[in-house]
Amino acid sequence: MSIIDPFGYPLTLTEPEALAPWSGTVNAFLAHGKATPDLIGEALACDPQFAMGHATHGLFCLLLGRRELLAVAEGDWRDADAARRLAPVTARETVVIDALRDWLDGFPRKAAARLDAALADFPADPLLMKLAHAIYFVLGEAAAMRRSVEKVLPVYGADHPALGYTLGCHAFALEETGAYAEAERAGRQALELAADDAWGLHAVAHVYDMTGQAETGRKWLEGHTATFAHCNNFGYHVWWHLALMYLDKGDIGEVLWLYDTRIRRDHTDDYRDISNAASLLVRLEIEGVDVGQRWEELARLAETRIDDRCNVFANLHYMLSLSGGGRRQAADRMLSALSGWTEDHSDMGEVAARTGLPVAQGLEAYQRGNFFSAFHHLDRARPGLQSIGGSHAQRDVFEQLAIDAALRAGLAEDAERLLRERQALRGATDRFASERLAQVERMRRAERVMGDEGLRAVPL
Repeated sequence: MSIIDPFGYPLTLTEPEALAPWSGTVNAFLAHGKATPDLIGEALACDPQFAMGHATHGLFCLLLGRRELLAVAEGDWRDADAARRLAPVTARETVVIDALRDWLDGFPRKAAARLDAALADFPADPLLMKLAHAIYFVLGEAAAMRRSVEKVLPVYGADHPALGYTLGCHAFALEETGAYAEAERAGRQALELAADDAWGLHAVAHVYDMTGQAETGRKWLEGHTATFAHCNNFGYHVWWHLALMYLDKGDIGEVLWLYDTRIRRDHTDDYRDISNAASLLVRLEIEGVDVGQRWEELARLAETRIDDRCNVFANLHYMLSLSGGGRRQAADRMLSALSGWTEDHSDMGEVAARTGLPVAQGLEAYQRGNFFSAFHHLDRARPGLQSIGGSHAQRDVFEQLAIDAALRAGLAEDAERLLRERQALRGATDRFASERLAQVERMRRAERVMGDEGLRAVPL
């Protein structure tokens, strides 16, 4: 039975009552709502032969980056494929099913490209747009995110129910490609149209982070807490952004309060939650803050993920957690696992080889106090760092570690080079950069003094 969905496209259902929870699923996914898994579960319970529903559930599982969900996603593909063999499905639904197969085969880049290409025929479908956007984000392909959403924006009229969420995606893509003023405008407009668009809200927060406007960012997020109150774990990430604002202001007490009561209020083992926590603790330690026993629960969770081969970004944050928690043997096993991953013929295997392994080697050297080696490993990985996925703000922890390692190793010129490159990307100087640039200048003055022959003692 073909039923028209809220965006004007036919949907192959055997049970029409599945349409309502399915429509709710799409809206919740766009809004990063915690109701998403329950709604898609309800839709599939209503119609177990819903091929596109099974395929979408599989893609949701893969986005979570958990090894145990690979089998679930594989089962979703089998269910989707069996359903489409029983009853023909539309070309749009076929794309989602085949994209799931692409990713299961190890090629998320192919999955994203397939979904993206389908937008030429189904431009008003926000599910295709958001799925492509999400996978491109995992791959760190900011330019592709931007191209993808910009080619469909012209068909999103004022009456399109997902216009706000689409503008939120555009805002984030603009920010990640350095168009900060345009990103802020698009993100603010997104919230005017969709009050629960947490992605658009956080895109604006990214702008303020990247342009050194910590106080403006603090006010923005604290004035919009209702926008992300409905969120799944993405809400912890928005609180993380607020903590970064306070860190830039030097308010360590507020950062630790946010860590304990918001960011790690629930000790989840979702890699995105662990990455929030680990990267914030690293930033605090770089500032000389004693974070107490906070590493322990992260290290304990990370140790169970050593053999995951789903997401390089995730594994590097597990490595941070193991190193921070002083679990050297477990960190060595993670390093070995990453080394083995480089042999995989897959998109993530390629990223592990090109970028993931040298970053992990840098983290291991840093933890052991070998800062010269740590700097060179991290610096070698920097040109490909975007390929691990995530945002500029998330990957900045590795930039900060490289800079800190250079300073600790006495490499003033290298530290300044990284600071200047970071500043050019961000569009402004933040407190981290200004303090390190001052440190570089002090190091250079000391070098000049040491090299001044006139100050040398004259033998009697």
